[in-house]
Amino acid sequence: MSTSVGTALITESSEENPGERAATEALAQLSGERVDFCQVFCPVEYDFDRVLSGVRRVVGPDTKVIGCSANGSFTEDAVGNGVAVGLVSSETLSFYTGLGTGLRENAARAVREAVGDLPERVDEHPYAAAITLHDGLSGVGEKLALICQQKLGPEVSIAGGSAADDHRLEATYVFHDGDVVEDGIVLALIGAENRPVVSVAHGHEPLSEPVEVTRADGPTVYELDGEPAFEVWKDAVRETVREEFDVDIDELDANSTLLQEILCEFEFGINQGDQYKMRWPWIEDEAGAMQFTVDIPEGTFLRVMHGRPDDQIESAGETIRRALEDAGDVPMAGGFIYDCACRGIVLGDEFETAVEEMAGELSGPFVGFETYGEVCMGPGQFSGYHNTTTVALLLPE
Repeated sequence: MSTSVGTALITESSEENPGERAATEALAQLSGERVDFCQVFCPVEYDFDRVLSGVRRVVGPDTKVIGCSANGSFTEDAVGNGVAVGLVSSETLSFYTGLGTGLRENAARAVREAVGDLPERVDEHPYAAAITLHDGLSGVGEKLALICQQKLGPEVSIAGGSAADDHRLEATYVFHDGDVVEDGIVLALIGAENRPVVSVAHGHEPLSEPVEVTRADGPTVYELDGEPAFEVWKDAVRETVREEFDVDIDELDANSTLLQEILCEFEFGINQGDQYKMRWPWIEDEAGAMQFTVDIPEGTFLRVMHGRPDDQIESAGETIRRALEDAGDVPMAGGFIYDCACRGIVLGDEFETAVEEMAGELSGPFVGFETYGEVCMGPGQFSGYHNTTTVALLLPE
């Protein structure tokens, strides 16, 4: 096999370095003699420097290492809150990485900084793909996806996710080799002899008629159809919430855990023609404003969507099926998965079932984490930032 992937997730605590343990277990699965690429996902309560130093002791100083802080992580056979590592050894893939800082102040400059560490072309390979991980609280996800495509070129498929911090919404971090950076972006460029494939799917369907954003400021939407945004949302979900949860949506406190779960199951969607792009809201203030992770311009038409748990599980498997269909006859060695933290909230203990659904479709190993937003852009696409989706990047053998 010219490309092999090894994965591991360490959740139990011990005096041993969890990064070193995860990397050692993943390394044992590789068929190659060296490690070319490593991706690390780590909870915010861990000592990042210690975890990364442990990983590097195993993979060696020449391995390209990227990663980020995460909510929960998973592999093809494990789910939990711990350190997850994915390793790649390949004779047909090449890896290059870069780091950009100051993302919130100037997203374009941060991407230029990261791209500056990458080769302008990968002429020895006919195909290219990229991974992007970035500060999940920056609020620039949609803009960032477009800038990355502009800088990398329209022929480069891009996948990735927004770093997370276990729903604390305080600070998220990206990793590049031994560096740990807040307010940053890390990129990995992959040159390939056969085409890596990316795919995305979600489990939501329209619940309401379209409503127009009539007053907004950046990611904060104050009014829909001239009415307080939160009230419009409640009107759309009230009956379905009563049937499914046996509660009155008007009686839930704005900070209640149940309301947060309901907000994840009943998000907003933007009609993209052949599919809806999901946008996750939360309550901004008592006046009825709703906050999103990206800017929502006035004049945007939204629909309230509904994503039942069973549909969320099915969409996880659908993501892999779409990727394999796109790959055609080219076998895949394994891959990386970027799955929204909102899906984790909706599914709860059933999130493991969604991972099992993916493992049932993909014969190779994979590693992933629960994100604050997902990136998936294929060649020729003009929009690539998503919420409440599963994104897959599969690497050819």
